[in-house]
Parts: sequence; structure tokens; C-alpha cells
Amino acid sequence: MPLLIEAGQDVTGELAILLPIIISLGLFLMIFGLNYLKSRERMALIERGIELKDSALRDRTSSVLRTSLLFIGVGIGLIIAYFISANTEANGEAIYFPLLFIFGGLGLLVSYIIERKREKIIR
Repeated sequence: MPLLIEAGQDVTGELAILLPIIISLGLFLMIFGLNYLKSRERMALIERGIELKDSALRDRTSSVLRTSLLFIGVGIGLIIAYFISANTEANGEAIYFPLLFIFGGLGLLVSYIIERKREKIIR
């Protein structure tokens, strides 16, 4: 089997076999790497004397807040894009995507501001 692909050579069979293997291997390595990094972070927190329960709870609530505000922002962006495209002659595709990103980003910004205020109150 030559290492180079010649013009006109059909390689779909080889790709069909290798693609699921590569995807599975990449997914496994990603999960393994994330768990490894999380355990190293936990060990560093333990060495510094920080309680894990408080840190894990704070991370979970901030994640929920961040996700919910992102979805709220995307929903508001969709509603505004719908009203703009329904009431004007504007192209719908050109309006939907920018408004989704703008209002999704605004939702994440609000989440960041809320988390910073909460950290100042806790400290």
C-alpha cells in the first residue's frame, strides 16, 4: 500500500474505517485530559487548604447562572430578529445571526457582572 494518494484513487473505504476510530480516540483523550486537569486542580486546592464543597458549589451555581443568562440573551435576540424581519424588508438571515451573538454576549456580560458582585459580597 503506497503512502501517497495517487490522482483518481478512491480512499473513501479507508476513511470510513479510520474516521470512527479517530473520533472515538479523540473523545476518550479529551475526557481523560479534562478529568486529569480537574483532579490536579482539586489537589492544588487541598494543598492550599481551601474547602472543596464551597468551591464546587460556587462553580456549579455560576455555571447555571452563566448558561441561563446566555439562553435568555439568545432568546431575546431571536425575538427581536423576528420582529425586525417581520416588520421590515430586511433579509432574515442577515439579521438573526448578529443579533444572536450580540444578545448572547450581553447575557454572558451580565453573568460576569453578577458573579463579580457576588464575589465582592462574599469576601
